Amino acid sequence: MRAVYYFVVFLARILNFAILARIILSWLPGSRNSPIFALIYEITEPVLGPIRRLMPSLGGLDLSPMIAIILIQVAERVLVTLLARIG
Repeated sequence: MRAVYYFVVFLARILNFAILARIILSWLPGSRNSPIFALIYEITEPVLGPIRRLMPSLGGLDLSPMIAIILIQVAERVLVTLLARIG
């Protein structure tokens, strides 16, 4: 059960890191053409895309990364709590 706990925590941290990296890379000119951005985009778009589709447009302000990070943290806490009760 301990391995599942560490996997959940690891996956949540990787997703949060990837989202933060995507935010930072989006501010850098020319970064969208890099292979690193392509990899980070592939990792984060399945999380950010659905959130972006559900949110209303805020005039160019994309809050989906912030909402995704909050949702990932909530999901991590819920899963860790459930795992603690089981194990």
